[in-house]
Amino acid sequence: MLLLYFFLTCFPIIFLFKLKKSLPPWDTEVKLLSLWFGKDVSFSSVTKFIKTSSSLCYFTSKMSLKKMSLTSKVDNFEEEVVEEGAAMSILDLPELVLESILERLPPASLCSMAGVCSSLRSRCITDHFWEKHMKNKWGRIIGPVAYREWQWLIALRKDSSHLKQWRPKGLMRIFSIVRPSWWIKPKVDDCSKQSSLPRESIMSWFLALETGRFCFPAQVYNRENGHVGFMLSCYDAELCYDQRTDTFQARYPPHGRRAVAIENNVPWERIRAPPVDTSPHDLHISDCLNELRPGDHIEIQWRRNKEFPYGWWYGVVGHLASCDGNENYCRCHNSDTVVLEFNQYALGSRWRHTTIDRKEHREEGNEGDGFYGGIRKLGSVEEISTWKRLWPAEILE
Repeated sequence: MLLLYFFLTCFPIIFLFKLKKSLPPWDTEVKLLSLWFGKDVSFSSVTKFIKTSSSLCYFTSKMSLKKMSLTSKVDNFEEEVVEEGAAMSILDLPELVLESILERLPPASLCSMAGVCSSLRSRCITDHFWEKHMKNKWGRIIGPVAYREWQWLIALRKDSSHLKQWRPKGLMRIFSIVRPSWWIKPKVDDCSKQSSLPRESIMSWFLALETGRFCFPAQVYNRENGHVGFMLSCYDAELCYDQRTDTFQARYPPHGRRAVAIENNVPWERIRAPPVDTSPHDLHISDCLNELRPGDHIEIQWRRNKEFPYGWWYGVVGHLASCDGNENYCRCHNSDTVVLEFNQYALGSRWRHTTIDRKEHREEGNEGDGFYGGIRKLGSVEEISTWKRLWPAEILE
């Protein structure tokens, strides 16, 4: 009995001693953890930890092997693709496919593409690809006058002797001579490293506008940051684009003895191409006087005195004082007198309305009220909505 009791007592100790030898090296860490938390780790918890860790190691090792196998296959596939495509070039694409790709490139990418090789350059600088970009970005504010100045500048550049004598004035002033190193942003610097672009190309014109190297004539609504004296007017100016701010600098011709006025950060929505090919110092010959009726939207030339250039001012055709405004009985359109109303001004203001002679209208007015010039009738919904969008927040006195 004594021998049996001794065996039963010692067997657990021997078993635990053997188990300790089979434990992994991190069993010491488990003991340290138990000391850290101030409690013992039981044998059952150690066993459970061993089983869990073993399963996790097995699973992780299998995943690692699979990942290595998959990575190897991907690498091999990429090497095969590189080897197969090494002899291919974008120029090997069918002509229609290549043209379709180039048509979808933005201007900066098309410019970069032109620097790849001579073959791509000859394609990328053609007018076919740049007409769309020119129309989409600049078409709304570039008119025939600006195009005429660009053509004139090209002609002058062909003869350097003329360039030295050229001193443009007023709206025809050009800040700098257009050069092939167009782009400012680093991403399109490749264009500046290319040989000269054809002067007559649309790409040359587009890049000259984009970098502000070509200043062009256009008109600005509510000039001088919406100065109260110019509300609901549109004046001629020389515009120069600032690529960094996506705005324009406007230089207005001098008024009388005043110096040239400069306005910076003019947004796109305040700029338009001149609607008529008439100098701001010349009277526009009206061709719509006989068809004007009450309610029609118009623009009329106005200037402070004879030394000032004209600006275009927004107004509507009103009813005569003898008419009650009833459409069924209104005969205002049969009268030789046409009433023009400028409803941005308060009732009683001397700027609220004026009258013109339908048959013999030229320039009318005086030094006190200014001079009213030519009239153009607005038939475009877009033009009318633009004026309404610029309507002042308060009635002007």
